[in-house]
Amino acid sequence: MSIDTDKLSGRYRAQLVDAPRKRILISKIEGSGQEPDLTKRPNAAGLGRVHHFRRGAASGRWIENPLPIDPACEYLGFTRRESMTAQVFQNAACNWRCWYCYVPFDMLGAQPDRSQWASVEDLVNAYADLPDRPSILDLSGGQPELTPEWVLWTMAGLQRRGIAQSTYLWSDDNLSNDYFWTYLTDADRERIVTYPGYGKVGCFKGFDGESFAFNTEAPPELFDRQFELFKRYFDEGLDIYAYVTFTHTGKTKVRDAMERFAERLQHIDESLLGRTIPLEIAAYGPVHSRLDATRKWAMEIGQYQALDLWLEILGRRVR
Repeated sequence: MSIDTDKLSGRYRAQLVDAPRKRILISKIEGSGQEPDLTKRPNAAGLGRVHHFRRGAASGRWIENPLPIDPACEYLGFTRRESMTAQVFQNAACNWRCWYCYVPFDMLGAQPDRSQWASVEDLVNAYADLPDRPSILDLSGGQPELTPEWVLWTMAGLQRRGIAQSTYLWSDDNLSNDYFWTYLTDADRERIVTYPGYGKVGCFKGFDGESFAFNTEAPPELFDRQFELFKRYFDEGLDIYAYVTFTHTGKTKVRDAMERFAERLQHIDESLLGRTIPLEIAAYGPVHSRLDATRKWAMEIGQYQALDLWLEILGRRVR
């Protein structure tokens, strides 16, 4: 059965945010199934971790990923860098179940034994007090847009601590819900849009309805919602970028689907194609137990075939 995205989103939101006290339910990284994949021990009392964003692909088979390195360097006044570290906090629920997600599924259901309430002020203070504090603060998940106040409250916290100018704030979004408009006021959204050191990335979970459903366990028609939401963010004036995952079953005509995907991106804005970065899928610890023959093929063969087509399309469409 497909995930009832809207029902699950509402349920998880009620479990994730305590608006009066400005608290978010945050995943416990320490002691989790995610911890063995880390190169550094969890920090911030076990609620945070340091992530290395690298421009080059570790496998050597993929294209460069400049996000969020390039926008962070531009804001912070840095010259080009090949890698940057980020402090990451993860909210404790997601409304989809992408089989390639590096987060164990038991950390995506707002489970009390896998998470902890934390005030956003305490999270910002923990980040500010880190030795060798990373220049990027990444609000991740889970699905951060189940709690859009998190970004707003974090901006205020960074300003209170006097580190807004030395911090690039980054968040991701699976483009599944409209909570940015449902739970934030016009003034709230304007503050986020005009905050100078913030970037957002929306992740397209596939390049057509079939690949989307294969990747997320959500109904294929929600693939169209991803474009609708991305356009709303873009029209709002956010500094927004796009990721896309190319894992698929091979059952559809990939070339035709990829052409339509590229066309839809350019329909939002002509420059968006060049701001859309494919993500290479690899089998981190929690992923191994989810693999079957189709998913292995998608990871080991299918995504690379799709990447070749993507690069061909970029060569024709991007000038």
